[in-house]
Amino acid sequence: MADLLPYPRFSLAERDRRWAAVRARMRADGIDVIVAPNNTGHSMDFQANVRYLTHVGGGGDSDIAAVFPLDGEVTAFATSAAARWPCVQDWTSDVREVNRSYGTAVVERLKELKVDNGRIGIAGMGKGTRTPEGTMLYGFWQSLAGAFPKADFVDATDLMRSVRFVKSEEEVGVLRKSVQIIEKGVEAKIAAARPGVLDWQVWSAAIAGMTHHGSELPVHVNWLSGKNPIRTLTRPTMRPLEKGDLIINELEASWIGYRSQVVQPVFVSVADPRHVELMKVQREVFNAVLERFRPGVSLREIAETTVKSCEKARPSKGPAATAEGRMTLHGRGAGDDGPIMVNDPFKSPDLNVPLQENMVCILKPSVETLVGGEKTICRWGDTAVVTPQGGVRLGTLKHDLAISAA
Repeated sequence: MADLLPYPRFSLAERDRRWAAVRARMRADGIDVIVAPNNTGHSMDFQANVRYLTHVGGGGDSDIAAVFPLDGEVTAFATSAAARWPCVQDWTSDVREVNRSYGTAVVERLKELKVDNGRIGIAGMGKGTRTPEGTMLYGFWQSLAGAFPKADFVDATDLMRSVRFVKSEEEVGVLRKSVQIIEKGVEAKIAAARPGVLDWQVWSAAIAGMTHHGSELPVHVNWLSGKNPIRTLTRPTMRPLEKGDLIINELEASWIGYRSQVVQPVFVSVADPRHVELMKVQREVFNAVLERFRPGVSLREIAETTVKSCEKARPSKGPAATAEGRMTLHGRGAGDDGPIMVNDPFKSPDLNVPLQENMVCILKPSVETLVGGEKTICRWGDTAVVTPQGGVRLGTLKHDLAISAA
């Protein structure tokens, strides 16, 4: 190995734990080798399996592929491989140059492994958490299929997804560090949100706060400001903020490629009274869900708890009297983690998935109301870990609306 540069890293014990878990599943499914294609899409989410298996990666243009055999040496594939990747990690020593022809290089490695008639699993061949059409590029697939006409290609997407459901204590610690970095971004956002300041400048303050404290880029940061925004956009606008504006967003920070998430609404100078009342209900709903965030509880039960706790917490009169609860949650980790419950929670494909100890998810239930024909949504969220005693928040922010100074 080359001399290592001062980057944060997972331990070799964590490597051995992951490799053993994946190989146990491979043996159970009769898979000889897993191929993880390169794909830097969705803020690097689609390449999470590669980094999970090899520890090679980091940065928005780091296209990496991997070959993970049932036995033998793990191989990573990259462009400018020798210059970039042996010096940042100590998990994978076989890092090969591809000069952007990833499929060709992967075929060469598979031939070395003599899997011409074997069972080759591809992580990204089929449906993932947010990828109904997979993540493998067509040219990559052509290279493999053309070289191994007698091989049995199978989808290993769900294998990798389910292995990554449950986090080790080391992974939980890294996700806690990610939350700490996000909270620095929240502090910067609140400090910058003043009347007359461009929405874009407040967003940049949040990004700067996170990167200053160690976040990698890219990260997922959806955002919108206005008098009563209900759905974030993919970036801020150039409009000057006004007194009474609400900024809604989803902030993520990446620490060793692991991304927690925090949802913290911020009002500019003064809060809308409707949201003040809705936040009281939302806090009760969140806490009820957190108490149920235990091993063996299904996502269906979490969705039902959200609805019932909102009905119990809402007042008999006022803007929150007609409030309804809706659950949104999804796994946090190396990227595109499951399980997931978004949009219509009772139609989630993971509805009957039981929680397991050390699953880590962002919990962000919304409390929604319709008054005078106008929809209002209050959502606050933190990343939490499943424990036998109930969910444990990884963050420390006060559960409330944030209000910036005048």
